[in-house]
This record gives sequence, structure tokens and C-alpha cells, in this order.
Amino acid sequence: MTIAIILGTRPEIIKMAPVIRECQRRGLDYSIIHTGQHYSYQMDRIFFEQLELPQPDHNLDVGSGNHGEQTGRILADLEAVLMAERPDVVLVQGDTNTVMAGALAASKLQIKVGHVEAGLRSYDRSMPEEINRVVADHVSDYCFAPTEISKANLLKEGIAEEKIHVTGNTIVDSVYQNLEIAMRKVNILADLGLEPKGYFLVTSHRQENVDNKERLGEIIRGLGMVKSEFGLPMVFPVHPRTRKMVESFGFELDGIRAIEPLGFLEFLQLEAGARLALTDSGGVQEETCILGVPCVTLRDNTERPETLDVGANVLAGADALRMVDRAKRIMLQGNEWENPFGDGKAGKCIIEHLTAGWR
Repeated sequence: MTIAIILGTRPEIIKMAPVIRECQRRGLDYSIIHTGQHYSYQMDRIFFEQLELPQPDHNLDVGSGNHGEQTGRILADLEAVLMAERPDVVLVQGDTNTVMAGALAASKLQIKVGHVEAGLRSYDRSMPEEINRVVADHVSDYCFAPTEISKANLLKEGIAEEKIHVTGNTIVDSVYQNLEIAMRKVNILADLGLEPKGYFLVTSHRQENVDNKERLGEIIRGLGMVKSEFGLPMVFPVHPRTRKMVESFGFELDGIRAIEPLGFLEFLQLEAGARLALTDSGGVQEETCILGVPCVTLRDNTERPETLDVGANVLAGADALRMVDRAKRIMLQGNEWENPFGDGKAGKCIIEHLTAGWR
């Protein structure tokens, strides 16, 4: 069996790292295709090195662009690679344009598709990510659902049960594996002069938040109010898109420690040491839940309802007063929840399901 692993963004690299490591451990015939959806391969080279992963076999360097333009470019370029390689299975992860284009390119070539992290739903079709994940699920031959909730979502949409495998989420594997690597390589708290549990962590990059002047302004106002309420430093690694829009709208990040984006190992350490996270990132919702760090999500919905169910996460939307209220509420209830995303063996489980069909 030959496997092609398609990656496009850094979160995909992080979440597919356990699958890649399992392929290595078993000596499987696999290749890595990097579309370069957000960054060039040269910018991501150090990312593969930091996580101790093999470099990609193919680098498409499609770059950014409008959704249709970017998706079309990825689709065409991937089709050419897949026609040349003819793998038995293509694996995609998550909900990006790379995921949808990869799933479509493979399915049209009659190559089997496995979607890692299948079945997530926000039920908000205004989010491009929701469209991508729905399409990928419905053309996939293997839907690797992280939880029973995700499986139920797929069944409700008529996807055959024999295609669905509940594996846990690879982010659990990745957090455990990469924290070990981080301990050997970085010490971001010392570099920034921070004390464990002595600061709040902020991230915001979602299009619906940062491209909307009213929502972004309200989030920035709320961050200032949260800082005033608790008196702890607020560390904000600012995504390039967010920085551009903050400047474009004429906002100031007063009293907030705005820093440059971090590598994943540094960011993982920063997450693990935070007292509280405020974010609009799906990945950060999962990671903080695994790490025992309370999370306030700056969105009106989430495709990670498991984090809400166990009490690790609350929704605040882009509402300053609600941000303060939710921060108070979740910090009072402690962090004794049970991780709902599995035991850290999702990568192994995914590869076992795939290889079982070829025995």
C-alpha cells in the first residue's frame, strides 16, 4: 500500500505529524505533498525540522489568494502529482482549501481518500471551513472521526457507518509528542520573562473576526477589560492577517503584549503555561482542553462542542462584556475536566484501519 499525505498549512502539519511518525515506525511506503497554501515551503522548512519530521517529497508553493483561485490552483497541481504517483490512498486533515481540493482531486482519479478529523460541524455555512469539511467528508472512503459526536454528525448526513472510524484526535498525540521535543529545544517563558500560570494567552485570526471592523474593535476592547479585571499580562502572538487589519482599521493594542508569531514548539509551551486562553482558533480550543488550560472562545459557535461539554471552554463571541463574564466564570470552575479527544494513539489507530484493508 502506498499513502500520499497532503498538507497545506501549519496546523495540518502539526495534526498529521503523528500519522507520519506512525508510517515511519511501520516502514510504510508514503510520500508527503505540501501545497504551501499559507506559506512557502522555504518558510515551512524549519517547521518540519523543529518537529523532527521528514521534508516533503513535493512542494507546490501555491501561495495565498481568493478561495476559488487558490482552490483551483491546488486542485490542478495536486491532480498532476497524483496522476504521476498513483498512490493507493490519499490522506487529508481538517478543513482548509487544501483539504477540499486534495479530496476532490483524489476522488476524481479513483484514488481512495481518508479524511482525518472528519465529522466536525459548526453548522455555520458562512465559514469557508465548514464548506471544506463537509465536501471532504462526503467524497471520502475513510472518515476518521475524532469523537462519537463527530460520528453522529456524519451519520445524520447519510454517510455509511462502515466508512466511519472513531480514532480519537491526532492533536492529543501531537501535544504529548511535541511537548517532549519542546522541553529539549526551547524555553519561551524564560525568553519572555513570564511565570507559569502568570499570564493570559490571546490568539485571533479568523476571517469573520479580524476582517470585520466592528467585531475586531469589540474583541480588542474586551481584551483590555479582561486585563483590567485580572491584572495579569496578556500575551498576543499576532497573526500577520490580524496585524494588517489592526493597522488598517486604526486600532491600538494598548496594554497588550503583542509579539511576533511563534513556532509551534514555543507556542505549545506558551499554551501549557497560560492561566487562561482567549482565542478564535479551533486548534487552540483543543490544545488548551488537553493541557488543562481554561479557554474563552471569541466566536458565536464552535465545531468542538466536546470542549464545551466537559467545561474546558466557553463561547463569548465578539462581545467585550461577555468576554469578561465568561473569563470570570471559567476561571472559577477549575480545570479538572476529562480530555474528550482520546488517549494519544489516534495516529496508530488511523494507520491500523488503513492497513487492515490491504492485508
